[in-house]
Amino acid sequence: MLKKNDIITTEIIDYSSDGNGVARYDNMVIFVPFTAVGDVCEIKIVKVLSGYSFGRCEKIITPSADRVTPACPISRSCGGCDFQHISYEAEKRAKHSFVKSAFERIAKLDCEVRPTMSCDEAERYRNKAQFPVSCDENGKAVTGFYAQRSHRVIPCEDCLLQPVELNEIAQRTVQLMNKLNIKGYNEEKRTGIVRHIYLRKAWVTGQIMLCLVCTKAEFINKEQLCNQLKEEFPAISTIVINVNNKNTNVILGEENYTVYGEGKITDQLCGVEIEISPHSFYQVNHDGAQQLYNIAKDALMLQSHEILLDMYCGAGSIGLSMADKIDSLVGVEIIPQAVENAKINAKKMGLDNARFICADAKDAAKMLVEENFLPDAVVVDPPRKGCDQETLDAIISMDVPRIAMISCNHATAARDCKYLAEHGYSVEFVQPYDMFPRTKHIELICLLIKKDSQYYLESHIDPKWLARFQEANKEFSMLKPIVIDLRDE
Repeated sequence: MLKKNDIITTEIIDYSSDGNGVARYDNMVIFVPFTAVGDVCEIKIVKVLSGYSFGRCEKIITPSADRVTPACPISRSCGGCDFQHISYEAEKRAKHSFVKSAFERIAKLDCEVRPTMSCDEAERYRNKAQFPVSCDENGKAVTGFYAQRSHRVIPCEDCLLQPVELNEIAQRTVQLMNKLNIKGYNEEKRTGIVRHIYLRKAWVTGQIMLCLVCTKAEFINKEQLCNQLKEEFPAISTIVINVNNKNTNVILGEENYTVYGEGKITDQLCGVEIEISPHSFYQVNHDGAQQLYNIAKDALMLQSHEILLDMYCGAGSIGLSMADKIDSLVGVEIIPQAVENAKINAKKMGLDNARFICADAKDAAKMLVEENFLPDAVVVDPPRKGCDQETLDAIISMDVPRIAMISCNHATAARDCKYLAEHGYSVEFVQPYDMFPRTKHIELICLLIKKDSQYYLESHIDPKWLARFQEANKEFSMLKPIVIDLRDE
């Protein structure tokens, strides 16, 4: 029986969904960070629980063929990257395994899980950076990223996932803070001013938003700090102070105060002009989002007479990118500022067929059901916790023929697809998409079709039988379920 501090030698045989290597020894599963499938390792057991344990790789005896030298020197200590130590192709295979396992284990569905697609760049792809600010032992402000499972800041001058200019702005901000005696945040004592340096970059326009998350709106030398930064970095088009003085892990507070510019930036996504404020949801990988949304658009087979419902719509980027294909669009989002951004974005596009509702998804869905609102297709892009059951029930009651589900959590997506499958939907395919290279995170899109809908019948009948039926029944404009019976003739 394994005990804490035991040293064992064994092979890594799989990955867990949080990016750890998985070994098995004496019928005990062992999770080992920063190992690769195929590694033969000397492992020290650091924690033993009922049925599984955690280990630390002390020595690699035989390296995996997938192992590479990490490009980032702090990848083992920073909590941002999980797969810097394996090749990118190996990472994509691992993420496919995560998704396939979730749909087999949680959803109990034998559906098509396609190979992982990826964007063109595995580095410098993020358009949003959230740098925590802390104090070192001398009281000087430092920034970087939290170590895994802690709030200890690991200093980082150049994160390879962020554009160079975002790293430079963050580093220069703390340098100026120290020069101007503006204190970083001490989480234990709850003292100091600046908690996070929050940056967003518009990929197409190049505009940058600098948002300083602070414990108060006014503090000494604020104007000097902001003036110096906008002078040194002309791409900064707006500077915002966000106030968060609560004892919380949530980064942003509720109040924003614009110091410079309009308090927002403008980008373009799938041909849609998008206004982005500090609280707006916007995919962190611009090019990846465009590809993902185009997959959803093609899968839904939208037609000019149809109505699209966009749940969890954020600033409206998904639904608005499809608005030219449909008769009307209804978007639902709980964050008021994001809804206002969505309305402005639709107005800029000259669209008069878009309506946006500010409400929780389940409440909005119930309201739409009461209105006898019957969309032809739904796209849902929920937070990591997935869809509320009330939201799914409302979608089911609308008898929606097609659903495109975009998710950043394969486990909750599998759970929600299982529920929809139990209520008459077929999961046509699951497409993993690597929006977050070098991390454990994976985005995916699922296409679900109502089993009694025309679209399901068209896609599931043998083409030869379909052609025979259509030739023999030219007067019918739509398929009927009776088609299935013709197989017995």
